[in-house]
Amino acid sequence: MKTSLFHYDLPEALVAQRPLAQRDASRLLVLDRKTGRVTHSRVKDLAHWLLPEDLLVLNQTKVIPARLWAEKTETGAKIEIFLLRRTHPEDPYEWEALVSPAKRIKGNLILKVHPRGEAAILESLGEGHFIIRLNKTGSFQKFLAQAGHIPLPPYIHRADGAADWSRYQTVFAKTEGSVAAPTAGLHFTKKLFVDLRKRGVRTTPVILHVGLGTFLGVSSVDTEDHVMHPERFQIKTPAVKAVERARKKGGRVIAVGTTVVRTLESAVDERGVLTAQEGETRLFVTPGYPFRAIDALFTNFHQSESTLLMLVCAFAGRERVLAAYEEAIREKYRFFSYGDAMLIL
Repeated sequence: MKTSLFHYDLPEALVAQRPLAQRDASRLLVLDRKTGRVTHSRVKDLAHWLLPEDLLVLNQTKVIPARLWAEKTETGAKIEIFLLRRTHPEDPYEWEALVSPAKRIKGNLILKVHPRGEAAILESLGEGHFIIRLNKTGSFQKFLAQAGHIPLPPYIHRADGAADWSRYQTVFAKTEGSVAAPTAGLHFTKKLFVDLRKRGVRTTPVILHVGLGTFLGVSSVDTEDHVMHPERFQIKTPAVKAVERARKKGGRVIAVGTTVVRTLESAVDERGVLTAQEGETRLFVTPGYPFRAIDALFTNFHQSESTLLMLVCAFAGRERVLAAYEEAIREKYRFFSYGDAMLIL
């Protein structure tokens, strides 16, 4: 189908540039995907919308400070390095990365990384992608903590600040590996989890390390021509058992974010049986996709013509989702990573 079918117009003023003071103070648009009915609420009242034995599935990935600033040693020209993923999971030094401006990269260069490090350009993969190897002083984690910057998305028109090191991270983040936040999870607080437990709502973790597969835009005219980049995921036996228990008890499996949707749907078979596994997924969900693993979705508002919006439209219906987005725009909801949220039941 045409990518343009997932277009909507968003006033620039509605793109959230900073998070609210309280994570769960965000507004919550609740969409009934059967009727299209929209109700306005708050994230802090999420427990009101859920039922005992419902299961929230959370992405425990942790964002790394993936943006590095470097310069060419011979000219001092400024270079941006955006780490994407390790080329070998066990090797912390060799990475696939976006290097910009790519036209300044000729051959096998050594770049100086601030404050104390180097990046060797090993191989060009085309379209600004390179294989690089980092040389550091001290431990790799210490190097990243000193040299790296929080990879705020380009629609946030400011440099990362001290607050972003905690706020562009979920309170339940555990395993490092993402270069963008699973933003639906940014709304959750310890108090909200207490309220959910009192309601009888359970939680279970999975992992999908966010990379290009999630945040790369769609440039093709037809959705079928878009190529999804691989992202690593993991779902363990306790999560599988939690899903099975929720189903047996009559609870709903609620994905917190599109990354959780893609994790669960990548690990379920045609009969709807979920299995513990880890690997890479290139799953691209568009309307017509037969969902087998989830019953509801808690998510943020997504960019026009993005793979994330296409997934949401596949789950709740394109016309209903776009109508809900128009309602959110009229009501001046805050959009994207630091913005408000949507619950689709």
